[in-house]
Amino acid sequence: MIRRLLRDPLAHFLLGGAVLWLLLAWRGEDADPASRTIAITREREAALAVNFEQLMGRVPTDQELDGLIAGDIREEVLYREALRLGLDQDDPVIRRRLSKKMDELAAAEAEGAEPSDADLTTWLAAHPDRFATGANVSFDQAAFASEAAARAALANGDADGEALDLPRHVDAMPLAEVRERFGVQFAEGIADLKPGTRWQGPIPSGLGWHIVRLSAHDPGKIPPLADIRAAIVDDWRASTMEARRAAAFKVLRDSYRVTVAR
Repeated sequence: MIRRLLRDPLAHFLLGGAVLWLLLAWRGEDADPASRTIAITREREAALAVNFEQLMGRVPTDQELDGLIAGDIREEVLYREALRLGLDQDDPVIRRRLSKKMDELAAAEAEGAEPSDADLTTWLAAHPDRFATGANVSFDQAAFASEAAARAALANGDADGEALDLPRHVDAMPLAEVRERFGVQFAEGIADLKPGTRWQGPIPSGLGWHIVRLSAHDPGKIPPLADIRAAIVDDWRASTMEARRAAAFKVLRDSYRVTVAR
């Protein structure tokens, strides 16, 4: 059971939250902005000195450390007064920054994770089109504003679609270029289709939903793992971070009752 919990993204997220809370407590920060006590502990002084050393390549002098402490106190005073005045409320910039920090907290462990060769081999087998060289596709596409509209067009044989700044017909376009022009979701969706004469889909993109008639798909050649290891690690890590963000958000979102006025 413990091993299962250690592999659970939610457990990582909650553990990260606990670590962050303990860090704030260790710094001596009071959760109540009404508090008039600011304690700069020896540990906090050491943290300020370490940050200075990492930035400047040397330890701070006594005078410089005094300046760092004074700056830290100034920041804490202004931070608490801003909270006291409610300046953090109804501020879209602060709201976005805090929500981003929550996302970063959920994905923090994956950011520094090092997958094994077995992990990367499995990842490569699951996403070959992301790394194949020479892979290309030929297709016709029609775009629609919604998934429902695309499904209705597919059922009715209507391939007119909407006017977009995208080609209706593509001949032997490299998948890398498809990702750039149509988006990752579209490129991955079209890579899963079978060539033929019928329209398929719908496939989402950043511009809408598409029905596609795939006439040819050359899967290209996948280089050896050793040659593209760094690229696979980056792709694995980015996808893992996004999956953990989504899993953590789902847990939090499910704890709310949301109503939307129409």
